[in-house]
Amino acid sequence: MITLSDVTKTYSSDVQIGPVNLPIPPGGVTTRGGPNGAGKSTLLTMIGRLLGIDAGVIEIAGLDVAATKSNDLAKVVSILRQENSFITRLTVRQLVGFGRFPHSKGRLTAADEEAISQAIDFLDMTELEGRYLDQLSGGQRQRANVAMVLAQDTEYVLLDEPLNNLDMKHSVQMMQHLRRGGGGRRPLAGGALHRGRTIVVVLHDINFAANYSDLICAVKDGAIVEFGPPSYIMDPARLSAIFGTPVNVFQCPSGPFAVYF
Repeated sequence: MITLSDVTKTYSSDVQIGPVNLPIPPGGVTTRGGPNGAGKSTLLTMIGRLLGIDAGVIEIAGLDVAATKSNDLAKVVSILRQENSFITRLTVRQLVGFGRFPHSKGRLTAADEEAISQAIDFLDMTELEGRYLDQLSGGQRQRANVAMVLAQDTEYVLLDEPLNNLDMKHSVQMMQHLRRGGGGRRPLAGGALHRGRTIVVVLHDINFAANYSDLICAVKDGAIVEFGPPSYIMDPARLSAIFGTPVNVFQCPSGPFAVYF
């Protein structure tokens, strides 16, 4: 479980995140959504200890994030940031191999190589593993970045906008992969690898969130304003209040679909 207790980050007298109190249950996919500037990414980076907190406590699997040694924490939680800058003359396989550093300290074993291959296969990048990053499209690089995070083989995975640079086809495929990885209440067929992880994702598209998440956490003005399953969040009144614009919701065979007008 991930638990945020009275978590606060203050930037100025007018800009503050929290105090946030939020339990994220283990397993499945929990999505954070909300308008731009709401604090979605800030909360995620604080959970992953890429950004310090001013007050409160964040715990992952019972570990105090602020007090746990970096290498110990890296074996429990992995994180993908929105912006990732890597040397372009790395191959896909070399990049994904970085995910094994908490385990290998740079000396890859046969077990590490197997974990790298599994993560690459999981993201359907086997044919690209020998390519250099500067030979890939933005979407392919993004898939390689996610593969690197999965290769870290942690129980908890934090992904900030993993659909960046992906077209519709690959966005759907990415969410299907993550859906299988979380193994939540609505699992897809196949993909036993990585099943059972706790995956927390920041997304802008509420319809992707509704179709592939177990839980949706709506953030607005630095606060959690709604939290629950898609069937609860996908309500016209709730979505209109969250996003500050009229929203209608239609029931489709695949699930609820929000339309802004």
